[in-house]
Parts: sequence; C-alpha cells; structure tokens
Amino acid sequence: MNSTPLRVGITPSHTCSYLPDQYEQLIVLMDENYRTATGYELLLQAGFRRSGNDVYRPHCTQCSACQSLRINAAEFEPSRKQRRVLHKNSDISWQLNDTDKPVYYALYERYINQRHADGSMYPPSYSQYKQFLLSDWLKPVFIEFYHGEKLIAVAVTDVTPHSLSAMYTFYDPEYEARSLGTYAILTQLQLTLRMGRTYLYLGYQVDGCRKMNYKSGYLPHERLENKVWKKYGITTD
Repeated sequence: MNSTPLRVGITPSHTCSYLPDQYEQLIVLMDENYRTATGYELLLQAGFRRSGNDVYRPHCTQCSACQSLRINAAEFEPSRKQRRVLHKNSDISWQLNDTDKPVYYALYERYINQRHADGSMYPPSYSQYKQFLLSDWLKPVFIEFYHGEKLIAVAVTDVTPHSLSAMYTFYDPEYEARSLGTYAILTQLQLTLRMGRTYLYLGYQVDGCRKMNYKSGYLPHERLENKVWKKYGITTD
C-alpha cells in the first residue's frame, strides 16, 4: 500500500469523538477499485476502517492516539478474566447468517436507547443503522447469539480473504452482566480460525478513551504504529 496511489478526500477538522480536547480529520476513500473484499483487506492493513459504504482512516496532524489493532487468532491466549466470560456464557449458542433481518434492528434500537443514549448514535433509526453497518460492496456476516431460543446479541463482521473485521456488536441490555461484547470478540476469534483466516481486526485502540481502550486486553495483539505493525505482549493473569 505504501507504493500504491489512492484517490482520497479529507474531511474538515472537527472535535474528536474519542478525545474531546483534540480535533480530528479523516481521510475518506474515493477510489472505487478498492471497494472489494480483497481491496478492503489491503486497506485494513494500512489502517483504514469501514463505516457503511465509506472507508476512512484518521488523519490528525497533532495527534496519533488512534491505532489500528488486530489479533493473530492462532497466537491469541485468553486471560483468566476472558476464560471466565467463556465459562459464564457456556449456555449460549451461536450461528451465522449472511442477510440482514428486521429483528436485528429491533435489538439494535433497544441497545442504543438503553446503553448509548449519551452517544452520537442516539437516537437510533433504521436508516442510520443501515448507513452504519450495511454495505453495497461488502456484505457482512451476522453472528447470532441465542440464550435458549431468544436472540440476545448480534456481532456484525466483515470477511476478507485472509482476515475478519469486527464491525459492531449489540445486545439485549438485560444480559449486560454476561459481558457479551467480550464474548462476541472471543467468538469472532474462534470463527477466524474456523474460516481459515489469520487476523481479526478490532478497529482503533485509543488508550485515552475508556470506551475504546478495552481492545488492549486481548493478547498478544498488533498495533499499527508509523505504518508498521508492532506486536504487544503476552497475556497476563
């Protein structure tokens, strides 16, 4: 990617949604040739991320807090806390679906209303849900989590030739105590191996943002720093 020109645009500077004392700008992909699963995987390797049909990357001149993070699924070692989450949810079943369902939005709406009423996605709407999670050029898969016959969570996941990318997970707020966000990532790591892929991309790690720094707890992992993927640590209990 370093030697391949891309057609991109750049957004105006605005207040950062992760670090309120900073300003952010985004590079937005304008090159239609990369709107494929293969092209998107190259962009993931270069620190880009999908939101709906758009692909973007932070381009902040005064800050480098946003670091792309990925996990080599074969190297991952769950911590004691993560093993407890797996045990706690041993009665949960999951399955894959490749098409959107109306029940997903109903669950998403309840999740945003009760868990993120202070965030930029509130109030939720179906058009906002589609513009955020769905794509015309890259169809995600939906990991459905069931407690008995009840759908309690959905993890929207992009699939590329050699990797998976965790887009977003939403769940029934009544099951908050089960740490379903963590359980979804652990399941996506299992799915990465099952599908013969190498990496699970988790988006941006932001050390100074409480809502975004949870990703650092999955070890070992790699972060993109100065265009180089750097490995971080082994799991510690």
